[in-house]
Amino acid sequence: MARFTLKYGSTEVDVDVPNENFAGVLEVKDMPGCADPVSEVKRSIRNPIGSPPFHVVMRGKRNVVIIVNDHTRDTRTREILVALLGELEELGFPRRDVTIVFGCGTHRKVRDEEAKTILGEDVWSKYELISHDCDGDATFLGETSLGNRIYINSLVAEADAKILTGDITFHYYAGYTGGRKSILPGVSARETILFNHAMMLHPAARSGVLDGNPVHLDMTEAAHLAKPDFIVNVVQNTGGEIVRAFSGDVKAAFMEGVKLVDGLYKAESEPADIVILSAGGYPKDIDFYQAHKALDNVISIVKDGGCVIFLAECRDGVGNQLFYEWMKDKLSIDEMERRLKSDFKLGGHKAYYLAKALKKVRILMMSALPSEELEAVFNVTPIENVEEGLREALKITGKNAKIKVVPHGAAILAMKK
Repeated sequence: MARFTLKYGSTEVDVDVPNENFAGVLEVKDMPGCADPVSEVKRSIRNPIGSPPFHVVMRGKRNVVIIVNDHTRDTRTREILVALLGELEELGFPRRDVTIVFGCGTHRKVRDEEAKTILGEDVWSKYELISHDCDGDATFLGETSLGNRIYINSLVAEADAKILTGDITFHYYAGYTGGRKSILPGVSARETILFNHAMMLHPAARSGVLDGNPVHLDMTEAAHLAKPDFIVNVVQNTGGEIVRAFSGDVKAAFMEGVKLVDGLYKAESEPADIVILSAGGYPKDIDFYQAHKALDNVISIVKDGGCVIFLAECRDGVGNQLFYEWMKDKLSIDEMERRLKSDFKLGGHKAYYLAKALKKVRILMMSALPSEELEAVFNVTPIENVEEGLREALKITGKNAKIKVVPHGAAILAMKK
């Protein structure tokens, strides 16, 4: 037997795969985390990419807004802010003139205990904190070449200095997270976000693709309209540790980070009959809506008619009501596509991607979601453990089926050889 330990929520699950079926592990080219991540972030701030020095950028500014990731992303925001706020203090910015904004997009507000965990108690207790509300006060900045009317959080729009922070990894229709994404969807109005995300049906709107991707282009133009002064982005390893920081211009620094992500997390594989997939543990599997990204990252290497044994705790449930409703209503893929094109709504797109995956493969899911909900609503087979999933998957695909293990589904981008 080949034995593996996979992440599931905040715990781990041991998995045994018969040697005669084992086809290998699809792994990332992981790097060790920085011994001193705060120093690495400081190094990047003091050596910006495509930007004047930080002290020059901040000269003459009176108040500062720092946009950070919300509770749905496992970003080392605490280390980023220790370095960044330290630099601002050295430049003479008092704490009262610095506001930290959680770029929630259309997600719910960050809870107080979550904010304390994300920021660290010292930052949480000493700085003004705001969760962006996509239905709150918004300022119109202009229109993109694709016709999107860009409205962003008024507090952000009116700030003298705007600093974007975050992590860079794959995103299934924006191509990558990070950079411009702090503005759109991070602090944009609902109508702006919906217009942008409706372009996800474009063939170039997919993970790891920027060229010709209209979602990325629209986000980039929105960020240009918002005029951010500086970004501080990081690339993390699968343990969530910072391996390198990229600071400076919103485009130039982001693109350098993208190069590193490609080198670490793109992986080729022969198709397998069965894939044992972990989303990567909490918070990557906080809910079905977020965990689904891992499934989308690996679906290309599962043979038609094959199986995915999917480990995703989903402690916060489904994560989106429309995702639930479209699946419950058993809408056809054609009907979902028609609705997304005519009146895009967040959550519907997730149902569309899941329905397409289910047309290709069988999904057996280990989750805290109710078994009857998984089966009746999402057309997913609930399993108690991986052993049960393997027995069922081998019945479906045959005793000689080849099994691939993917421990870090939310991080990796699997590509068929």
